[in-house]
Amino acid sequence: MIKVAADLEACQGYANCIVAAEDMFDIDDDGKVILLRTTIPETDRARVEEAARTCPVSALWLEDE
Repeated sequence: MIKVAADLEACQGYANCIVAAEDMFDIDDDGKVILLRTTIPETDRARVEEAARTCPVSALWLEDE
């Protein structure tokens, strides 16, 4: 399993993460990312890595458990 985390102070609500993995992320009314899942299976790694890589403010990261 892989753990995904977010820096809510850094998040600016660009929503690139939603484009990459709409079932993993959402944006709240304040324009901050919501993690719909905090652990993901290996099969979803590529999509979540893309979400983290395309975040303009690097507010997302993955950690292997």
